[in-house]
Amino acid sequence: MAIEEQDVKVETTGPSNGEFARRIALFAFGIVQGLIALRIVLLVLDAREANGLVAGILNVSQVFVAPFDGILHTNALHAGGSILDIAAVVALVGWTIVELLVVAAIGIFRREPA
Repeated sequence: MAIEEQDVKVETTGPSNGEFARRIALFAFGIVQGLIALRIVLLVLDAREANGLVAGILNVSQVFVAPFDGILHTNALHAGGSILDIAAVVALVGWTIVELLVVAAIGIFRREPA
């Protein structure tokens, strides 16, 4: 009685390079959008800027809001102690548009197996 041997190849599947790049882009833009959203919430709630955590979030997020400063006539609306940072809202929309463009560009160059 003869036993046939079969060659079985085990392939490990993972995301393609294009999918990996898309995931990295979404993660990076998610961090930026999260920081800007935290900035908006902290300023609306009139968080104490002397607190180290609040100051850190405001300083780091300022890097991403700065390109959008001055787009509108006013950058902030003041009501009592709280501030609605209009520039941060515009920055959130702007970075979301940039994210969509980057993800679309990655999608164009992505190769899917046939």
